[in-house]
Amino acid sequence: MNSTATPIPVGHYADIAPVAGEIQRIHYHDMGEGEAVVFLHGAGAGASGYSNFKGNFPAVAAAGFRAIVPDLLGFGLSSKPDIPQYDLDFFVAGVKGLLDALRLDRVTLLGNSLGGAVALGLALACPERVSRLILMAPGGVEDLDTYLAMPGIANMFSVYQSGRSGPDAMREVMRLQLFDPALLTDEIIAERAPIAALQTQAARSVLKVPDMTERLGQIGCPVLGFWGVNDQFNPVQGAMKLATGVPDARVVLVNRCGHWVQVEHREWFNQQCIDFLHHG
Repeated sequence: MNSTATPIPVGHYADIAPVAGEIQRIHYHDMGEGEAVVFLHGAGAGASGYSNFKGNFPAVAAAGFRAIVPDLLGFGLSSKPDIPQYDLDFFVAGVKGLLDALRLDRVTLLGNSLGGAVALGLALACPERVSRLILMAPGGVEDLDTYLAMPGIANMFSVYQSGRSGPDAMREVMRLQLFDPALLTDEIIAERAPIAALQTQAARSVLKVPDMTERLGQIGCPVLGFWGVNDQFNPVQGAMKLATGVPDARVVLVNRCGHWVQVEHREWFNQQCIDFLHHG
């Protein structure tokens, strides 16, 4: 990874097939060799793959896997199409485009929040491309009104609508993200605030993600799920939907944990994922 003036390290870029009518560019980090694990970050102002997973993907790479950490379209250092709304098909097309560009036929998808919804969407659309899913409080298993009523999401949109920006606004947007607010470090804020200033209105608006609960039975690959019982963004009842809806699933509830299990319980989370990748 080369250090540059950007708030996150610059990795690699891939031009992918047209999405939203034009060629798009995906930024991604790529570490290790072996079976590919693709890390899909969540939404929110300033989100990027590196900021979400910098404490995780090096451990997975060191365990014998190829860790690929993209910025979803509209986020990080990837293309940010200025279209009216971002929807699930838009994000799925971006990830599929990256897999095609890297000539990856079959991968494990590891996704948090929006990234979890994208992982589910891609597994349903292209089951032959997905060998396993690791999901951390994935979206896409509730209706929109349920998500908008969650304290973390309501607070986030309140800050967006106030027109505030910069590090203080970023900290306010993210203050309910973690069970222990001390984990919301200045480093995280510094990584995200400058990128947030570059995002389109669509990235700060309601994302159009369908409720896929009724389709969970179609997921044929093994699934490992995590959910923080103190999550204020995605309701913990989704854990039971995964556990009962997916034929081959194990789901772990984590106490003293909000929406970012991979940050809040990093070493334990990393080991659980590595064990699943080797034996799941």
